[in-house]
Amino acid sequence: MANAVSAFIDDTAAGRGGARVAIVTRGGATTYRELLGLVSRAGNMLRGLGVEPEQRVAILLPDGVEWVATFFGALRIGAVAVPLNTRLPPAEWLVLLRDSRARVLVAEPTLLSALQPALSEVPHLRAIVATGAGAGTLDGLLAAADPACAPEAVSSDDMAFWLYTSGTTGGPKAVVHLHRDLLACRHYGLDVLQIGDEDRILATSRLFFAYALGNGLLIPFYAGARTYLDPAWPEPQAVADALREFAPTLFFSVPTFYGRLLRAGLPADAFRSARACVSAGERLPAEIYTAWRERFGVEILDGLGATETIFMVLSNRPGRSRPGSAGVPVPGSEVRLLDPDGRAVGDGEPGVLHVRTPSLSPAYWNRLDASRRAFVGEWFRTGDVMTRDGDGFFQHVGRDDDLFKVAGMWVAPSEVEAALLAHPGVADAAVVGVPAEGGLLKPVAFVIGRGGDEPEALAEALTAHVDAKLPPHQRPRRIAVVGELPRTVTGKLQRYVLREWAERTL
Repeated sequence: MANAVSAFIDDTAAGRGGARVAIVTRGGATTYRELLGLVSRAGNMLRGLGVEPEQRVAILLPDGVEWVATFFGALRIGAVAVPLNTRLPPAEWLVLLRDSRARVLVAEPTLLSALQPALSEVPHLRAIVATGAGAGTLDGLLAAADPACAPEAVSSDDMAFWLYTSGTTGGPKAVVHLHRDLLACRHYGLDVLQIGDEDRILATSRLFFAYALGNGLLIPFYAGARTYLDPAWPEPQAVADALREFAPTLFFSVPTFYGRLLRAGLPADAFRSARACVSAGERLPAEIYTAWRERFGVEILDGLGATETIFMVLSNRPGRSRPGSAGVPVPGSEVRLLDPDGRAVGDGEPGVLHVRTPSLSPAYWNRLDASRRAFVGEWFRTGDVMTRDGDGFFQHVGRDDDLFKVAGMWVAPSEVEAALLAHPGVADAAVVGVPAEGGLLKPVAFVIGRGGDEPEALAEALTAHVDAKLPPHQRPRRIAVVGELPRTVTGKLQRYVLREWAERTL
């Protein structure tokens, strides 16, 4: 039987590992044996609501035991779990519910109340289950369900879950993942992180994103380890409390939040329990890598994965990490850099990253043209422009739709941003190409100051700073000091928002 749930819960719960803690929350701990019972009840609950194999179950819940039980309960009966981003507005939830054709929605009451008036517009939805106590709620239905539920006999090619992309360049797409994809977690989890059943995992991203789903749930469960789940959106103080109380051995976050933690005044021994920190979601600036190691004494292992791969395909290794690099290929993954004509590039030359990995999605749901552009045979065209050095380490240059030419020469926003971040008055920076005279693209920079200078004075100082560091075609024609940069909830920069704003106002 190829149902992936067995490898993540049953195998540990069936033996002496059943008493091991699987999930820690603010409210207590749940063992693998207890979790197996909840997952089985959730599967039987969904069957009782009429869910059949391959039908979708939408999950609109904060991170916690209920989220995990619903997710694995859907997979257990051969249905397809569809986690929804809880930070989206209700109008976007409606789009995803219609697109996924979900039959059941399991939701937190506050989130559901914002969505309820429009649910009549979702024709495929047959049942809505809200969390809470009492008859008809998730707690009540789980308590009434049979605690025994054998995993549905599915093939490794059956759908397991969908994840919607975060939409950094436009509307979201449902990335389809199969049962076989989940089991590929061993390559990054075991071969790179060397995770074991004594590890404790803390991730600041939420489970509806591939980064947290892979590293904060699937990998620790595959190893019989424990994970910490918090329903609240992460803030530095809450993370500091979790570090002290949970003592994670592996910590996962994104560059933007690493920057926030550096500025939060945490004690130097805050990460004393962690043998490594991990970063992904966007390029980790070398400045943050170095400052983090100097302050906390722990290296950050930067890596690269995607919603389409779930797990990392490039990663630095413990004890062999390099600032400014996404690392080397993860065992089991093949990578290549190709130019616009599909030819392999040499060391030091930029090319678009293509990957072949066992966790790769087969396609986007109902997006044939997008699938044909992204999935080329067994290879996935990531859209990330990278270079490879002579030692085989990969460096992120940008996205292929972010790079632009000025005076016939390429401008990589990441290079201009690195120059801006080298100034002590800059906390964050972003660069985009904006049409100027005659429609020609010119670099425009947006920076967040550290608070020590007036905006006009900082912009003037930065102009002189980059003039001394960058060639003329890379120098920003305008530097705007702003209060924040548009990012997705995982920290990815939304350059298209900056471009639209610049074209309207500058």
